[in-house]
Amino acid sequence: MTEQSASATVEVAADPATAFRIFTDEIDLWWVRGPINFFDAARAVGMQIEPGVGGRILEVYRPASETSGEDVLELGRITAWEPGSRLAYRSSVDDTTTEVRFDSIDGGTRVSVEQALVPGGEKAFYFWPNVIPWLASWASRRDSVVSSPELDRLNIALYYEDPAAAARWLHTVFGLESRDRIPADGERPTWLELHVGASAILLFELKERVSGVKPVDHAVWVYVDDLDAHFARSSQNGAKIVSEIRQHGYRLYEAEDLEGHRWTFAQARPTMT
Repeated sequence: MTEQSASATVEVAADPATAFRIFTDEIDLWWVRGPINFFDAARAVGMQIEPGVGGRILEVYRPASETSGEDVLELGRITAWEPGSRLAYRSSVDDTTTEVRFDSIDGGTRVSVEQALVPGGEKAFYFWPNVIPWLASWASRRDSVVSSPELDRLNIALYYEDPAAAARWLHTVFGLESRDRIPADGERPTWLELHVGASAILLFELKERVSGVKPVDHAVWVYVDDLDAHFARSSQNGAKIVSEIRQHGYRLYEAEDLEGHRWTFAQARPTMT
């Protein structure tokens, strides 16, 4: 059964009018360029919110220019636009509505997001509870940062029985940070990212042993310019292909090397260096 709603709240050290501008005008700066943070991350170059009722929320693949039309994915259409107070939109990619409220509190603004399934709706991508902490993180450092950082082309993945508990341990003991928030006790997100500079440590749930085969507990992630050519090369030169090219945010495939270490190769974003 699909959950009926999801909500989350963060506090931002800015007045409501400024917090609203940060949310809308600066979405391309605070939106984290992680592996599954776009519908088509291999092509995405930015995020955009068009102001006013009827405006679009866009995942941008190619901005409009005089010589070519825009290439975008419409994520939603704005139904309420009240600067400093409220923003609402109807999703174009699932059956939900989202309302974002900006309430004044001592020292800043409480930003509350509620994403709800429409009556009779069946499909819901409840991503806002994972996304809205990025806003607070950006707001706290925006005066000293000029752009949203890109991930490095080399990252690692670690698999734990309880990724959330592992994230808390790694944060407390090793001091690792995240552009997302560290999950609280009792929360069990399926995807977590810790960050060391521009590198990501991806935390996944450890799968059960199948037919005596030891589950994968770590993997290397590499972003390449031409995933199809790279897949062909790996296949022709003896790599064991674990999963062929598929898309889940990024286009990617998985392979094992000569001693069974797991590698994930993903299509690089156009703006990756």
